[in-house]
Amino acid sequence: MNLNFRFSALLCAILLLFTTSALQAARKPKFSKKDQLVTISTSLGDIKLVLFDATPKHKANFLKLAESGFYNGTTFHRIIPDFMIQGGDANSKDDDPTNDGAGQPNAPTIPAEIRPEFKHKFGALAAARQGDFVNPERASSSSQFYLVQNHRGVSHLDGQYTVYGQVISGLDVLDKIAAQPKNERDRPLTDIKMTVKVEKLKKKKIAELYGYQY
Repeated sequence: MNLNFRFSALLCAILLLFTTSALQAARKPKFSKKDQLVTISTSLGDIKLVLFDATPKHKANFLKLAESGFYNGTTFHRIIPDFMIQGGDANSKDDDPTNDGAGQPNAPTIPAEIRPEFKHKFGALAAARQGDFVNPERASSSSQFYLVQNHRGVSHLDGQYTVYGQVISGLDVLDKIAAQPKNERDRPLTDIKMTVKVEKLKKKKIAELYGYQY
């Protein structure tokens, strides 16, 4: 066989291997050593949570709203002991308590990111949404969320709503909020307003401070 031909074939094989490796590396998601720690501050204490990378649309949306100040002044407008506490509706900023939870007209939704590994356990962060009869795709509200307060979890909701985060500190605050006096519509008699802050920390630091394992 011609030596030049063999060399050219070898060179082509090397280039092909290099190109394939480069493409595979480009497709592989970048691993970050840092994460965003979210703090929801209320008059009853602070709730700290992390958001899951495996639900990127929900994570990006929540962080965008939190960092813009959207959630500041909204309330936990619906509380059900041994179930969950719900908040994040812009309507809860106004003076009309009857529209809390109704959401904004024509508000966008987020495509469902329901993953089997994320369960409705104690402290899970999940997206509220309209019912299946008007929302068969199970798309999420663009802002309203709930935190599971039942210590045993609420497994009957698994696979139906997008779970996209987990409380890692302040679980007792969920209990305090859920225990507040409320009316027949499950709205607290006293507004439980929130302020939401986002800070970027090393994952190692979050693990050290709160015992959360990535």
